[in-house]
Amino acid sequence: MWVDCWKKERPKWWAPAVLMAPIVTPYFIFKARRHQAAILTLMFLISFTAVVGAEVYLYMSVKETRKYDHLPPLTRQIMRASDTLKNTNHRLDKGMVHLKEIAKTDAWINEMKNTIDFISELKIIMTQNQAAIQHLVKLASNYQPYWVKKELNWVVLLQQFYTHRNVRNHYASLERYLDAFNALLVYIYENFDSITKIQSRSHLKNYDEYYLRYRRAADSYNRLNVARMTFQNTFVHKDQKVKPYLPKLRQTETFRLLVK
Repeated sequence: MWVDCWKKERPKWWAPAVLMAPIVTPYFIFKARRHQAAILTLMFLISFTAVVGAEVYLYMSVKETRKYDHLPPLTRQIMRASDTLKNTNHRLDKGMVHLKEIAKTDAWINEMKNTIDFISELKIIMTQNQAAIQHLVKLASNYQPYWVKKELNWVVLLQQFYTHRNVRNHYASLERYLDAFNALLVYIYENFDSITKIQSRSHLKNYDEYYLRYRRAADSYNRLNVARMTFQNTFVHKDQKVKPYLPKLRQTETFRLLVK
């Protein structure tokens, strides 16, 4: 802008004005180059929007990373642990909703390999969720007097919830269900023709065993899930602050068992 003002004998104060307030650049572009004003202004707006967008994104990223920096070290640690738990809970709940929709229809037949891969991904999420639970429970147990002193009783309540028998049984049954469902689908996928077309006796017998194992696991999961939700409904009234860190209360309708 300064070079342009010098060459074309325009007011020299335009350059510092643009430097101090970039937002006024389109005005001076329009005055300096009327025949190119539309194109230059558009280029400026695109560049300006990109820069502002990048700055906002970086600011929000830093703000999210440092949102607990003002807290004491232990409090900061438990807040980050609870955020991780909340995130893995959400991912696991979302995955289970999708899996339930698959199990209620015959979509798994046409997309069996995708369903097998999805269950594998879901098991990884469950492992991450269990690691988050164990980490939070360990922090809550090791520093229980500190949480009480700081009036963070919801931390102690989370430790009580995730160590309760109904909750532990629920997660154990979920793991068995995923293992049984995955084993059944893998066996069907690898022996589909022998089961559906050739109808080999040995393969059908093995299929029956996988199917019954899946059915028992599904029934057990649904029963223990109901027990967990009943307990959770009562537990959450102790302190509403624990609610965001608990599993969702998914519907108790049973999974549609695979039709033989």
